[in-house]
Amino acid sequence: MNSLLRGFRLGRRAFMATVVAALAAPAAFAETSAGDTAWVLASTALVLLMTLPALALFYGGLVHTKNVLSVLSQCVVIACLMSLLWYAVGYSIAFGDGGSANALWGGLGKAFLNGVSADSTVGSIPESVFFMFQMTFAIITPALIVGAYPERTNFLSVLIFSSVWMLLVYAPVCHWVWGGGWLNQAGVRDFAGGLVVHATAGSSALVFAMLLGKRQGFPGQISPPHSPVLVMIGAGLLWVGWYGFNAGSALGANAVAGRAMLVTHLSASTAAIVWMAIEWVKFGRPGLVGTVTGLVAGLATITPAAGSVGPAGAVILGILASVVCFSVVQLIRLRLKIDDSLDVFAVHGVGGILGTLLIPFLASLGPLSPGLGGTGIGAQAWVQLEGVVVTILWSVGVSAALFYGLRQVVRIRVRPEAEVEGLDMASHGERAYHTG
Repeated sequence: MNSLLRGFRLGRRAFMATVVAALAAPAAFAETSAGDTAWVLASTALVLLMTLPALALFYGGLVHTKNVLSVLSQCVVIACLMSLLWYAVGYSIAFGDGGSANALWGGLGKAFLNGVSADSTVGSIPESVFFMFQMTFAIITPALIVGAYPERTNFLSVLIFSSVWMLLVYAPVCHWVWGGGWLNQAGVRDFAGGLVVHATAGSSALVFAMLLGKRQGFPGQISPPHSPVLVMIGAGLLWVGWYGFNAGSALGANAVAGRAMLVTHLSASTAAIVWMAIEWVKFGRPGLVGTVTGLVAGLATITPAAGSVGPAGAVILGILASVVCFSVVQLIRLRLKIDDSLDVFAVHGVGGILGTLLIPFLASLGPLSPGLGGTGIGAQAWVQLEGVVVTILWSVGVSAALFYGLRQVVRIRVRPEAEVEGLDMASHGERAYHTG
């Protein structure tokens, strides 16, 4: 579809207008592109790889040996549960035609893929492929929050919170930004999820961690990650999967996807080196866990800007990602003493917010920069700030209400003796490691 490619030149806002038009008028079937479809199918697999096994291994390596399987179980079951919920109503809320309320939510008209046929298209790809690609985003976003509460949270409460959160926080914000909602209409730029994924998950994770309370012995008696090897493998898989996350968000095999992949790689590489350098100067040696944490911070920060900046902007975002996220990690963990156990807010939340806010100032910097399409820097900066504030307020408010409501029906924190024993045995009756 020629209008799809023209939309990319104006950024994600114009592209999503094409998507919204296609979703609202499924009878107007367009010819699909085999190349675009193949790329989005591959990207879908890459984004699922980011949760299973990448995020599971990354988080699993950061916790104690007695809690590894509990983290893996949470990631696996969240992936399965979110898939079914996305099919049932999540996709409809995010990308359906909500009628008179379309600015706020997509309604239930596409529940259980009602009205989606084998011939339905979104741009140049089948709608079934678009559905699957977006499903993987709905999977990884609540899975990110797992890093805020490991080693002390009841498994059932994790499943309930993740399910309701996806439907009340993720899907509506997804509609606001990508599904033709009011933030999309206002011109907010979020190419691959700085707001929709990272700001929602990060701010909600911080709320959950604060309300749940600290792990026993935090912060002085918490031991280092039990397996930096697993952390590195998980981070490496996240890096590879992020090409599908960002470049796949172009929804086609085109120049926009190529540039998104390029800036993603440069931001991640820069952030890893800068985080390593900070730790080298501060602690006297370069740590592997810190280096790959910087890598993930760079990936999170470039995510909203992957369709709006060029290579020079990506390097700047990589530098700022590590400097700012490292500082927030120290603030949250050491000064405020909030046990956001695996730094979900400081790395993902702050990274996504930072990348979203800096788009207006970096969009025209250097070669291969697409610019703002005629929008002024000040006007775009105000719209970006509006999107960030609204997303955080909604995520925090709903998450807090959900936590207090959930506490009335199920035990959220495990009993102290289970926390000492470890959740692998207490919750699942299995161990990750048998030593003899």
